[in-house]
Amino acid sequence: MSTSDELEALIRTIPDYPKPGIQFRDITTLLQSADGLRLSVDGLAKAFAGEKFDLVAGIEARGFILGGALAHVLGLGFIPIRKKGKLPHVTLSQEYALEYGVDSVEVHADACAPGQKILLIDDLIATGGTAEAGIALIRRLGGVVAGAGFVIDLPELGGAQRIRDHGVRVETLIEFAGH
Repeated sequence: MSTSDELEALIRTIPDYPKPGIQFRDITTLLQSADGLRLSVDGLAKAFAGEKFDLVAGIEARGFILGGALAHVLGLGFIPIRKKGKLPHVTLSQEYALEYGVDSVEVHADACAPGQKILLIDDLIATGGTAEAGIALIRRLGGVVAGAGFVIDLPELGGAQRIRDHGVRVETLIEFAGH
């Protein structure tokens, strides 16, 4: 069985969540598997092998798990990109559209220094709205988003291409058809 097949087998699909028509790709089952977590983190590390980054940024909540583990493997620090109102210090905020609503994320105003190369991590890329918000925040701080990695791509929704259109290298480990 290939790595992508192993990962896909560990991901649970929940129909009509959080609203009718959405096929929610739940990675909690993948994270419960030691092999699944290892394959995901190692796969993302391998996808960006040879690149030099200064920090890893992870988008709440599952991007924290994967991004924190990847930062550890790469020997880098970690930037949490959180939902509005969750960070205790001075923040920058960015709204974004989800496939099922509007939300916003924040980052500490001192999360990175100008010119630092950042690797952005989340579990899934769908429409790209959350990742675009993360990129916008890092760029507002003067950071350079030099790569974005995701376990899952939903290519029909076009998010990975939207991120590439921002000049950011995108790597994903598996794809799922549909929404």
